[in-house]
Amino acid sequence: MKTLGIDGCRAGWIAISLDEDNAGYWLLESQQALGDYFEEYDRIFIDVPIGLTDEEYVRECDQELRDVLGADYQSSVFSPPIRRALHAPTYAEASMTSFETTGKKVTLQSWNITPNIRAVDQYLQEDESLREKVFESHPELLFQKLNGGNPILQKKATKKGLRHRLELLKKRSPFVDDFFRDIKEEYRRNQVDEDDIVDAMALALYAGYSLDQEMKTLPEEPPTDSTGLTMAIHYV
Repeated sequence: MKTLGIDGCRAGWIAISLDEDNAGYWLLESQQALGDYFEEYDRIFIDVPIGLTDEEYVRECDQELRDVLGADYQSSVFSPPIRRALHAPTYAEASMTSFETTGKKVTLQSWNITPNIRAVDQYLQEDESLREKVFESHPELLFQKLNGGNPILQKKATKKGLRHRLELLKKRSPFVDDFFRDIKEEYRRNQVDEDDIVDAMALALYAGYSLDQEMKTLPEEPPTDSTGLTMAIHYV
C-alpha cells in the first residue's frame, strides 16, 4: 500500500511519501493535482480539518487536541468554520454566518485555510470511498508522540524547534535528510516553508505507521458531521 503525508503550503500542498518503495516528494499546485494524489495513494494523513459542525463553534476533536498539546500549542489548533460558512464568498459573510449561529466569528487564521478545507471537503463529498483512506491528523500531536509523549519546548518557527523536529524524523526514516535539503533547494520559501516540509514528513511517517499499528483518534469515539464525515484527529 502506498502512503502519503500532505500539508498545506503557500503554493498549494506539499506531499511526501516515506515508503521504502515509493519515497518521494511533490508540490501540488492545483486542486486537481490534490485529487489525483487522493486517488493514487492508499493511506493519506493530511493536516486540514475534515468534518464540520453545523452549530458548535469548536469541534470536540479540536478541544481535545488543545488539551493534549497544552497551553503553549493551543494556538496551532484552528477552529474551522461551521458548514454553513464554508462556502461564503467573503470573510465578512463567513464571520456573520458563524456569529449568527454560534455567537463567535471565524478567525482570520481559519479563514485563510478555508480554501484548503473546501477543496478536501469537495473530494470527500463527491467520492465517499476517499473517506476510507484520507484522514485528518495534526503534526504537533505526531511530534509529541515522536518526542516520547512530551511537547517540544521550542516552536517549529525557531531554528532549535525545527532542528529538534528534523532530528526526531531522521531517526526514523533514511529519506528525511535528503528530502529536506532537496525540497529547500528546489522550491522557494514563498512556495514551501521549512516547517511545511517537516510537518508533511511527520504526516507521511505516521501514515506509514498506521498500516501496521492500530490507528487511534481524538476523541476515542468521534462523532460524524451532518454529511457523514468523521470529526477526529488520527494518530498511532
